[in-house]
Amino acid sequence: MARPARLCGLWALLLCATVSPGAAATEAQPPVTNLSVYVENLCTIIWTWSPPEGANPNCSLRYLSHFDDKQDKKIAPKTHRSEEVPLNEKICLQVASQCSANESEKPSALTTKCISPPEGDPESAATELQCIWHNLSYMKCSWLPGKNASPDTNYTLYYWYKSLGKILQCENIYREGQRIGCSFKLTKVDSNFEQHRIQIMVKDNAGKIRPSYKIVSLTSYVKPGPPHIKHLFFKKDALFVQWKNPQNFSSRCLSSEVEVNSSQTELQSPFSNSFFFKVEEDKCQNSGSERNMEGTSCFMLPGVLPDTVYTVRVRIKTNKLCFDDNHLWSNWSEALSIGKEPNSTFYITMLLIIPVIVAGAITVLLLYLKRLKIIIFPPIPDPGKIFKEMFGDQNDDTLHWKKYDIHEKQSREETDSVVLIENLKKVSQ
Repeated sequence: MARPARLCGLWALLLCATVSPGAAATEAQPPVTNLSVYVENLCTIIWTWSPPEGANPNCSLRYLSHFDDKQDKKIAPKTHRSEEVPLNEKICLQVASQCSANESEKPSALTTKCISPPEGDPESAATELQCIWHNLSYMKCSWLPGKNASPDTNYTLYYWYKSLGKILQCENIYREGQRIGCSFKLTKVDSNFEQHRIQIMVKDNAGKIRPSYKIVSLTSYVKPGPPHIKHLFFKKDALFVQWKNPQNFSSRCLSSEVEVNSSQTELQSPFSNSFFFKVEEDKCQNSGSERNMEGTSCFMLPGVLPDTVYTVRVRIKTNKLCFDDNHLWSNWSEALSIGKEPNSTFYITMLLIIPVIVAGAITVLLLYLKRLKIIIFPPIPDPGKIFKEMFGDQNDDTLHWKKYDIHEKQSREETDSVVLIENLKKVSQ
């Protein structure tokens, strides 16, 4: 009975001896060793490790690494990894070994190494740290004091990027309302400078607050300087606007907006006294050889009106062709005007003459209506006065003369009425 068992043992050894090296390589490898982490510059975190002990010599080792949230997964043969990461929170990297770059292969057990945030009260750190690169010439960073920071805290900003040999301190600290800021010179030093990132740290030298970190991409938060309008002219019932962009930018990397304000208020929007036009490309090529200069852009507004003043200004921003489209517009250019106002003397004269004409017409109409009334309704004598004089308390002689006077007066009034009516008839004919 012992002999069959011995045969089975020999058979098992034979099977083990015939396993191919490739099959052994598919087995999970031992974990990496000596995983460590340290910080360079301001926010460059570097992890290093050693190959696993007892790894299969026939295995081409690769190393799988990712952060705790399994983001930024990488598989590479290198025994180190570096990342630019703000040190405001705890950051952990997990590393495993495997025999190929195939993600479906089972890796070794994960080894983890973390780096903790700097010491200090989190509520004392600067908040809302923002940085804007102005005209590719200088960068301005600003922040709000931490909730638990002392009002007399003396803040210091440090910055570093790849082209610098060392970490530099920003000297131009300023205050704008509640925000504190600092600006430093930052220009393009090489053709690939846009691929760099700026590492920022804000702290106080006394160590009373917790440092705050930020990584700023040089393709975002770029604010160009204002353009300069070079030419403004009319040609074939169209308004041409040409401006020069800041010299640090190529025209193809910029988008523009033109504001046109017309003195003809009836042509304007009821909600705004200006028109805004987006300009993505040159709209007035061949408008004049002198005006097609390098680093300039042009816009054409057709259908302009005579006797109208047009006021124009321009602003620009970076576009997605060269930068991130972050909607940071430049300041407006200086406004320029062209055209002429309509002759106001005519309108003033009309304002003075029209009331006089209307008043004269009303007077003539009233006179005409009065004459028409006399023709249609002639005056009727008042019999009351006649009877009063006839039967008044008077003597016979006086009464006789009164009767005569009344009769004469009545005859004269009737004669005058007939003459007046005849004259009016002649006038009306």
